[in-house]
Amino acid sequence: MGQTALARKAGISASLLSKIEVGDRALSQGVAASIAAALGCTLNELLGKASTEPANKEKLTELRGVIRRFDCPGDPPSGSEKIQAGLSDLFKLRGEANLGGVLNHLPNLLESATNYAHSVGTPDAWSSVADVYSGVYWLAARHRWMDLADLAVVRQRMAAERANPLTVAIASRDEAGTFLNGGDFATGLAVVDRAVTEAEGRLSGKARAFGLGILHLRGLTLAGRIMDKRVAARHQQEALRWADEIPQDVGDHGIHFGPENTATHVMATYVDMERYADAISTMEGIEREPITLPATRVGPLHMNAARAHLALGNREKALDSLSEAWEIAPQMARVHPHSQETLRVLTSLHRRSNRRLMALAKRAGIPH
Repeated sequence: MGQTALARKAGISASLLSKIEVGDRALSQGVAASIAAALGCTLNELLGKASTEPANKEKLTELRGVIRRFDCPGDPPSGSEKIQAGLSDLFKLRGEANLGGVLNHLPNLLESATNYAHSVGTPDAWSSVADVYSGVYWLAARHRWMDLADLAVVRQRMAAERANPLTVAIASRDEAGTFLNGGDFATGLAVVDRAVTEAEGRLSGKARAFGLGILHLRGLTLAGRIMDKRVAARHQQEALRWADEIPQDVGDHGIHFGPENTATHVMATYVDMERYADAISTMEGIEREPITLPATRVGPLHMNAARAHLALGNREKALDSLSEAWEIAPQMARVHPHSQETLRVLTSLHRRSNRRLMALAKRAGIPH
């Protein structure tokens, strides 16, 4: 397929496709999804899986084995204390964007939590299982191991249905995330809409604000990827409304929600929708107060700031923001497509040597 034919089939200009190919423009997730559809593949297939360190392959094989044994439990632990401690450690590692640590931690915790839930059968026990599977989805999505992500959300939903409505809402959020990662944004939005309707009928109190809030944030991201201003505005308005019910960001089930995290999602969506000046303005507002969010949220925040600065032609500020992302969440920056794309374009556009840029490109494994 020639360049002109591919551009036409993807619904983009040949000029834009050419600039992306030679490194003059960054490939956005929305454009990438259109190109993937034109080529008959998924977004994650187009972007490619992140490489697995040799030391992690054994743990990944072990994790897959535990997932397969979901309905074949072994001997349960004597109590839930170690499981709860293990969940706390998992949430901490996830918050730090410590991908290697999460992978090392998951197999034993998942096996213990699953065996215990089969033994006692309580909603709290099954909620713990769903939380671990949410961690599996998070790890798999970061690396674009989408076969593992898809399997994780199926198991997560099975556990959540035996737990409580908030855990079901979180499972739906992660399910919509698999469509986000695969580039099927419209289906992801349908999953969110279905989950919102279900949550409105089942959740109450603080759980209602938290559950509906995280669902609308997922909807906001999905709508931004397809440039649907009306749907994005609706999800943004609803997310802000529920964030008002939570004065300060809170973490629950390994996920954060509140005014600060809502602002980071709004900023990211502005970048997706090419509202770069609005994104920078929102970023400046976020930075007026000390950021309390964990690295797993702050790292992508700076990646999105780098994308906005690059689109506005400010390469130095783009490099500053990208360097911040690498400083805060290096393991995530190494595999995240936003980080990789921004750095690819920066190295392509810099015609003269830039020691800081070259050092970052070397860390990322990008030729320069």
